[in-house]
Amino acid sequence: MKLFNNALWTALALVPALGFTALPNTFETSIPVEHVYSPAGFDTNDNAEIAITGYLPNLCYKAPKSVVTVKNGKIAVAMKANRKDNGLAFCVNIKIPYVEYVNIGVLDKGPYVVAVNESTQWEKFSNLNIIESRNNANEEIVYANVDKVVRADDDSRKVLLQGYNPSDCFELKEIVIKDNGTDTYSILPTMKQVRTHCPKKMIPFTYEFEVPQNLEADKVLLHVRVMDGRSVNTFFNNKPLFE
Repeated sequence: MKLFNNALWTALALVPALGFTALPNTFETSIPVEHVYSPAGFDTNDNAEIAITGYLPNLCYKAPKSVVTVKNGKIAVAMKANRKDNGLAFCVNIKIPYVEYVNIGVLDKGPYVVAVNESTQWEKFSNLNIIESRNNANEEIVYANVDKVVRADDDSRKVLLQGYNPSDCFELKEIVIKDNGTDTYSILPTMKQVRTHCPKKMIPFTYEFEVPQNLEADKVLLHVRVMDGRSVNTFFNNKPLFE
């Protein structure tokens, strides 16, 4: 019997060598961050948002996500992903870019420091300023119901805002453009009500504007506010294609 037990343990010890491996273990870990975009123009009635770009180091990383904590004037964002530990198995070494649009929520007036993956090798910082809202509930600003942001031509700075407004009683008043001084333009397509009666009728629209040249960053974020309190975002190549 003793000889049998020894043989059994020897056989079990050889199982990994025969090609059998344990099931992969998955755990959550921080991921690389490359840039943080913090739009200007949020007030105390708005849902503040930021955009974060980075990459997953290889194909063993999946499902990037953000975890937000706001305390004492600091917006701490942890960018994480699920990492699969395959033991001795190989992870394909391909960097996978990601963009995470982070909804921070309604904030009190004041300046905030945005700290992303603080105290890690990929920490990034930005600033966000929240102003006091000048509008009461009866004077709420209405934005166009944009669902698509399209560059008109590769060799121009013209951009098209496209979508459907829910009634023909609203018309475009103006497109206000603000910048944060570094890398983001906030686009505010403000509407005006031209009639009191607003029948439900989907009205397609295309509004055009030109991206200013106030910012020097090679790539800028166009952060477009839309009717339901959300935003539509896209990146814009801020430098001429041929210089």
